[in-house]
Amino acid sequence: MHQLRAWLRAFLPEPTLARRRERLLGAIGAGLGLLCAEWISRKLLGVANPWFLAPMGASAVLLFAVPASPLAQPWSIMGGNLIAALVGVSCAAWVDHSGAAAALAAAVSIALMFPLRCLHPPGGAVALTAVLGGAEIAGLGYGFVGLVAINSAMLLAMALVFNNLVRRRYPHRSIERPNPHRTTDPLPSRRQGFTRADLDEALEARGEILDISTDDLREILVDAELRAQRRCFGETRCGDIMARDVLRVSPDMPVSEAWRLLAEHKVKALPVTGADRRLVGIVSLHDFFIDRDTHRARLSPLLGLTTPVADIMTAKVRTARPEQVVADLVELFSDGGLHHMPVVDGEYRVVGMITQSDLVAALFRSAVDRRPAAAALRVAAA
Repeated sequence: MHQLRAWLRAFLPEPTLARRRERLLGAIGAGLGLLCAEWISRKLLGVANPWFLAPMGASAVLLFAVPASPLAQPWSIMGGNLIAALVGVSCAAWVDHSGAAAALAAAVSIALMFPLRCLHPPGGAVALTAVLGGAEIAGLGYGFVGLVAINSAMLLAMALVFNNLVRRRYPHRSIERPNPHRTTDPLPSRRQGFTRADLDEALEARGEILDISTDDLREILVDAELRAQRRCFGETRCGDIMARDVLRVSPDMPVSEAWRLLAEHKVKALPVTGADRRLVGIVSLHDFFIDRDTHRARLSPLLGLTTPVADIMTAKVRTARPEQVVADLVELFSDGGLHHMPVVDGEYRVVGMITQSDLVAALFRSAVDRRPAAAALRVAAA
């Protein structure tokens, strides 16, 4: 009985996680795209042909409602629809029985879409339309392939314009996150846990086609791991771990004096503040050795010069707030290449500084504090 209930629950639809904005954009985009496709179809055929508009409607669902799907990418719609149209017209010409021709057209189209990497579900409808579309479609012969190409291109053009206007990534591609140090090493957050090879092996073992790219799936899993980490370390705030006695320099201080403070206090960065203690920049060891305009290395640091700090400081500074959870900073420090981050209040005044050392110590302490609780739970369970 339990297995029967579980089997019946499989018929219930999964909740749609798309935001209301995405649902509205999908409907509007599909409507605009199909208006153009219908207009071209009417001009070429002389009358509206519902058999032909059906596959274009299915393509519109993919291109505008789920543009991130691998089945909705430009090569999928163009390659899938053209192959299906060509196969469908050929089957209609060579096979006398319409039912057999339709079944053969759909089967061959799908078989060809797999190796050509252009699987597009509406292509099956295109193949059937070529066989069962009526006298107008039959009269076109292989001209139907050109008609499909024109309508597919028009729908694709609308998808490219519309999706990019509303700031969707289309054609859809994964977000590249290069190593800030420009080396071939993986980002620190990806050196532990599962790898791309692990994911590929898991997908291959599963053996099913999933309507999501491998890169997108990996991004989602990594994001889920980061969210789990934030939940585990969410109680620790920046104000709990930051250094409060922070050395500061002014924009007009000579770089020689700033260098002396770095060396004397054995720190690697100093926030630059105005007379009201509001943050205006940050100066680090990197700024002394790398020219910010040319990004070229200096032969020696700027020692003994009266050049003001404002000339070498970094004006765009990543900051944190005292009430912000520490876990929010993990990815910025590990993958973003940051080594220090000023903590500012609501008036943008510097109230503290967090370094990689502070973050490592905080995360280690959180892990240690959780061990007794976990051990107690194991003992209670035993």
